[in-house]
Amino acid sequence: MKAFIINEAKKSVIAGDKEKAEEVARQGIEGGVPAAELLNDGFVPGITEIGNLFEDEKIFLPELVMAAEAMKAAAIICNESIPKDEAVTKGVVILGTVKGDIHDIGKSIVESFLSASGFEVHDLGRDIKTETFIEKAQEFNADVIATSALLTTTMGYQQELEEVLKEKGLKGKFKTIIGGAPVNQKWADKIGADAYAEDAASAAQKIAEILGV
Repeated sequence: MKAFIINEAKKSVIAGDKEKAEEVARQGIEGGVPAAELLNDGFVPGITEIGNLFEDEKIFLPELVMAAEAMKAAAIICNESIPKDEAVTKGVVILGTVKGDIHDIGKSIVESFLSASGFEVHDLGRDIKTETFIEKAQEFNADVIATSALLTTTMGYQQELEEVLKEKGLKGKFKTIIGGAPVNQKWADKIGADAYAEDAASAAQKIAEILGV
């Protein structure tokens, strides 16, 4: 029964079937499958496979978005099944697209991955000012600030964040990770970001690494 449910969880995400993913999540929880196991062994491998297919250009953006939506819906059901006093989070992440940039499809997929991987995520949305990232990080006692820039003209705001964190003496308090189409490891090294992620799957992995969880 457990193996069947977990396999169905993976298949529902790969198919981008939101309703099926929700149904499988509920069946799994009601059937006694631990939420963490359902996510880690079923839904996460499904979205990881979709991410790999997208990277290899074997599927297109609409399919990726549908899979992410299915993943997100299932993750909500699984996370809600865990009593708050028993819930354990790997860390708190502030997520958003930098000022001047209104792209957020990739960021939304990252949110789904992080939530499913056990992180508490606060998605600020798009066109977010540097000051807002820092204010929200302090408000939610965040561990990581994750920024996305999809335009070469907005990459500078990722650098601005690093500079302001240093000025305020907060660079050690909040880890930073950057991503986005024009962004790379060289840019991360140049501005002093703690990590760079090229896609949603690696974002969850990199954040886990810099937090040691």
